[in-house]
Parts: sequence; structure tokens; C-alpha cells
Amino acid sequence: MREIRVGLIGFGTVGSGTAEVLHLQAQRLAAKTGAAIRLVRVADLRLAALPPHLAGVELTRDADRVLIADDIDIVVELIGGIEPAKSFILKAIAHGKHVVTANKALISQHGREIFEAAARKNVEVGFEASVGGGIPVIKALKEGLVANRIDAILGIMNGTANYILNNMTDHGMAFDEVLKDAQAKGFAEADPTYDVEGIDTAHKLVILMTMAYGSHVRLSDVSIEGISQIDPIDIEFAREFGYRIKLLAISKNHGDSVEARVHATMVPEKHMLANIGGAFNGIQFVGDMVGDVLLYGLGAGKMPTGSAVVADIVDIARNIVNSAVNRVPALSWLPEKFQEVAITPMERIRGPYYFRITAQDKPGVLSKISGILGNHGISIESVIQKSREKKGTVPIVIRTYEAEESAVRKALAEIDALEVCAARTVKIRIMDNEG
Repeated sequence: MREIRVGLIGFGTVGSGTAEVLHLQAQRLAAKTGAAIRLVRVADLRLAALPPHLAGVELTRDADRVLIADDIDIVVELIGGIEPAKSFILKAIAHGKHVVTANKALISQHGREIFEAAARKNVEVGFEASVGGGIPVIKALKEGLVANRIDAILGIMNGTANYILNNMTDHGMAFDEVLKDAQAKGFAEADPTYDVEGIDTAHKLVILMTMAYGSHVRLSDVSIEGISQIDPIDIEFAREFGYRIKLLAISKNHGDSVEARVHATMVPEKHMLANIGGAFNGIQFVGDMVGDVLLYGLGAGKMPTGSAVVADIVDIARNIVNSAVNRVPALSWLPEKFQEVAITPMERIRGPYYFRITAQDKPGVLSKISGILGNHGISIESVIQKSREKKGTVPIVIRTYEAEESAVRKALAEIDALEVCAARTVKIRIMDNEG
């Protein structure tokens, strides 16, 4: 039986999970590939020793012992970040190695350079674990939905943000309180900015859009907003209206342009994505042939993400064994068929909105606010004004009919400039009936 030799760079949570999956599933993988997939070497700067079940695997502090060694067929990069990960991957490719990575930031920002280098050397790059953890979302988009024009991508792609919003909803906890709890339980990083401000989700959306539309989408194309401004009162109002607040990645295909945005969204309770709880992810594709497809599962974690990394290793191993390297293009499309795609300006996006305005409890305030909205062509669907809060301010909650983002921004700037307004207005977009 042929042996496929794997070298691993980075033995953190995902790296150790990958090694464990390879160890536990060795016989099953051999039966499914016709090859013995063997972890030969691990490169890690901080590790003193490998666990006992990896006896016989070499541990080194020298990355070149993985990147350029003759006894390595597949290099697995799991250190994360841009550098030195990018340099490591390009070096491995230059030396004819196939590469597997879970590095969403790197693939979303420098994927084009990496895939072009791989094409020149006729090697493969697997990145299933970069989106959705253990969910086979890349495989589904690359192969399972290949016959479809993708009309929309909607997704909860960050488990930390979803865990925070879920606990705010179910337990009435404040954002800061839930964040501390998530950090204590290991669901959130010490610096949670990428998770709660939507950046991590945007990286993943870039990858999916690139594959869906056959165009190299950039991170700068995505409008990004987070969830740190949401308070329990917004959760309460959402529930009252029949919604749950989720941090969504959204891309809709209009033919001549595509949307690219990440922001908090009020999702109808009956919608599939509204019921994705805890640290789970849910990613919905809408294809012109297949309709709605929802993929659901753990979006992070040692073993789920390790499972996704090993899936890429197996795909590459099968292709090596059958002399079919690059049988399926890495991004689904043939490289020469990639075209530029226009990004719909955020200012042109239309939809209904939720506003929470903190204003002084004085006569005429509501008429001033509604007048400003009317001047900008924004029609009000409903208004709720709660009882007086401390310091004489009240929350005024307004739901609008469909409005254009540019008009909303101008109107809210005027409203927030009013002397009677005590805080910046909270704006949350509402999912329309089309999803």
C-alpha cells in the first residue's frame, strides 16, 4: 500500500486535533483512500514533547524539516495569522508540496497569490477548515452545488458571536457579562475583536463569495459591523416583534452586482437561521436549481476542525494515488474563467430597519424624529415608546418599511445631532421576507 506522508506546522488546538483524527481513524482512512496516511513530522516552537499516541512522529523546531523535506508529501499549516504562515505555504508550494490550511485570514486576503503559485507547480491547496469548522461547506460549494448559480449566501459563521447573542436572548444578560463568561469558558479569545466586530465572519464570507461567483473578492469589498452595540433591551424588542438577533454574513447575487455585508440582523423566529444556537454555525446557500440548502454544525473546536483538515488530506491523498492532482479546481472555477464582479455599494442596499433612539422625555420629540425620517423618504411602520428611564431619557423604538441605506445614514446623523438625543441611535437591519 502506498504511503502518503504528512508534515504538520503548529500543534495548537486544531493541530493536535488533526493529529488525533489521523491516529484514531488510520485504518478507516486507508480503506477509503488505498493509501496509508502517516503523520511523519510536527514543527512547533513551543512544544516540548508530543503525546504518547504519537510515538514515532518526529518533533522539530525547524519549519524547513516540514516545508522542504523530501519525505513529506502534504504540508499542513495550522499556525494561523498572515506571517509567517504565508511564507511557509509559498515555500512548501515552491518545493512541490501539497498544502492544507485552516487559515481563513490568509486565504481571504492572499488566496489569489497562493492558488496561482500552486497552479504553476501543479500542487493542491485544501482549505475546508477555513470556513465552518467541521461543516463541509467548501466541499458543498465546490462540488455539490456546482450545477447552480448561487443567488444568495446567508450565514452565522462565528460561534463566539452566536454564543453571546444566544445567551443575551435566553438569559437576559448584558453583552459585557456574556463576553466575560465566553472568555472564561474558552469560547472567546482574550481579544475578541475579530469575533464580535464581524471581521472573522467577513474573512469567511470573502472565501465563499470567491468560490460562488468565480471572482476574487477582497476583504475591503465587505461592509462590516459587529454586535458590541446591542443591549438587552434590543433583544427584548426583537423578541416582542417575533425576531432573534444574529450576526449574519449576507451576499445576494443581483446579476450585475453582488452584495457583501456582515452585520447584526433581526431574523424572523420561523427562519432556519434564527434557531441556530450556542456556538454552532449555520450557512445557507440559495441555488437557482436546488433552492435553499442549509449546512449546520460546530464551527470550531479541536476535533470538528481537525476532521475538516483531515478531509482535505484525504482528498489530496486520493488524487495522488490515482494520478488525478487538481482534478477539481481549488475554487471550483477554472482559473482562466475568473472574472471581476461588481460589489453593490452598501449605500444602495434596501430593507426594513429597527432604530432605538435614546431621547429626552419632552413634548414634540417624536414629531421631530418622524419629520426627519419623512424628509429622507423613510416610512415608519410602528413606534414604541417605553416608560421614562433615569436622567429623563426614554428609548423610542421605530420600525421602518423598506428604506435605502444612504437615506438611513443621513437621517440618523440628523437625529443624533438633536439636542434632545442623549446617545447614538442603535440601528439593526431586519431580514426581509425574501431572506
